[in-house]
Amino acid sequence: MKTTLDELQVFAAVVDTGSITAAAERLGQTVSGVSRGLSRLEEKLATTLLRRTTRRLELTEEGAVLLQRARLIIDAVDEAEEALALRQQQPAGRLRVDTAAPFMLHVVVPLVAGFRARHPQVELELHTSDLITDLLEHRTDVALRIGSLRDSTLHARPLGTSRLRVLASPAYLARAGRPTIRTLARHSLLGFNQPESLNHWPLRHDGGERLHIRPSLLASSGETLRQLALAGEGLACLSDFMTAGDRACGALVPVLARDTVEVRQPVNAVYYRNTALAARIRCFLDYLSSQIRDGWQ
Repeated sequence: MKTTLDELQVFAAVVDTGSITAAAERLGQTVSGVSRGLSRLEEKLATTLLRRTTRRLELTEEGAVLLQRARLIIDAVDEAEEALALRQQQPAGRLRVDTAAPFMLHVVVPLVAGFRARHPQVELELHTSDLITDLLEHRTDVALRIGSLRDSTLHARPLGTSRLRVLASPAYLARAGRPTIRTLARHSLLGFNQPESLNHWPLRHDGGERLHIRPSLLASSGETLRQLALAGEGLACLSDFMTAGDRACGALVPVLARDTVEVRQPVNAVYYRNTALAARIRCFLDYLSSQIRDGWQ
């Protein structure tokens, strides 16, 4: 498009006020700036919009046609800005959220009812993926990530941390006995098939404070490992956000507590950098952050 909104606003202001000088005062611009803007618009459209006399400005036929359209465009932009301003006061619209299945099930889903009651005009669309997805490709507004971040093109907002613990069910411990660092390798160890870094458990041993284990049963999802641990299939290293209820009721109990190093996984909300964070994203993150602070940390 050749014509800019600024040029249309200059043109309309000149017509409305009747002079370039008055238009400059209304727009907070210099007289020369308004004059140049008007001339530039006429050059772009290759037509005369206003006939200038010593006493007044008179619309040409072409100018009258453009003025009618220009007012519609200016009004539409004003309405759009008002609508956006209203959304900032009352968040609205679709919000696409992506996170790993365990975090969705144990943290996000229990908070959905409270969030929707507070912000009924925000339409949540929840996606789960245990792999890091491309936010643009999947049209994701905000992703919730557990662990360290690598993508520098994203803006990150810390939401909290979640501690790692080695856990087992009472049924497994009754059958296999409680492990020690030395006997750990003889136990059924539940681990991840990827990434391999998740199989470095926070256990103090002769070689340091992270023990690399060789799982006897592997899974791609932390929720799968949790269910296996609950079923008495072995020991698992899991994050507090997904086991708080299990530990509270005794379905899973910590093991090797004296040998466990306190390691906390960062929890971040990530979204693409922009100058103004949409209200629907901001209110969701504010709500999530406040609930996490009062929850499983």
